[in-house]
Amino acid sequence: MKKIVTIQDISCVGKCSLTVALPIISAMGVETAVIPTAVLSTHTMFSRFTFHDLTQEIDPIADHWKEEKIEFDAIYTGYLGSFEQIALVSKFFDTFKKDDNIIFVDPVMADHGKLYPAFDEAFAKEMAKLCGKADIIVPNITEACFMTDSEYKEVYDEAYIIDLLKKLVALGAKKAVLTGVSLKDGDTGVMGMDSATGETFFYSHKKLPVSFHGTGDIFASTAVGALMNGFSMEDSFRIAADYTAKTIAVTVDTDRDMWYGVNFEQTIPDLLKSIGKV
Repeated sequence: MKKIVTIQDISCVGKCSLTVALPIISAMGVETAVIPTAVLSTHTMFSRFTFHDLTQEIDPIADHWKEEKIEFDAIYTGYLGSFEQIALVSKFFDTFKKDDNIIFVDPVMADHGKLYPAFDEAFAKEMAKLCGKADIIVPNITEACFMTDSEYKEVYDEAYIIDLLKKLVALGAKKAVLTGVSLKDGDTGVMGMDSATGETFFYSHKKLPVSFHGTGDIFASTAVGALMNGFSMEDSFRIAADYTAKTIAVTVDTDRDMWYGVNFEQTIPDLLKSIGKV
């Protein structure tokens, strides 16, 4: 059985970060270890929430695992909340990277042309350095622009996306996948590039006219799970895109509040069918 570790915060109620990564990847037949970077009573879309920082636990956990000679087939990071956490995760990469495992970074920090309120451009530059150590990175267009000093555009063409991908792999990442790419009205998708060959792939589907909290975490977690099941990068991101879209569609039918998240639990059987598990 493959084993991964995912490093990100956990919201005790609400569908994002570890609260979706752990059940999705585990359901896909992959052992999932965790390093929670913080514990929140609910995710941040609630009107109020408690927050307990666990930055000080990252190094002791890593040291214990090193003593136990624990190894991972993949290291997957999501939201990191500070410069210190980036530094500690970078150190974790150095300790647990092997020739045959995968470092997968989702640089969660921005969207719609703006950084999240807690971050600034200096943070984006540090995140870019962390992405330089990764095998696969999955920024959205906004995050890619901040990490590469590129102009953010709402309207763009394929040449613009390919240029962003070239700049992303130039950071050091072996493969870069841009999310939220729309090259046709009414569609959304992903485009990726392999730094070794320069080859690209693109996959899109119809865009639903809604936006739910936490779907990026569902997408990234599903992609990691598919990779660990032996699927190619292109197929893994196709599976992730289809599963995320299916889950959004199912949730729309239930009239769930968009700020809460999607009902990914209902569609896990569909996910398992897509990877041949049932």
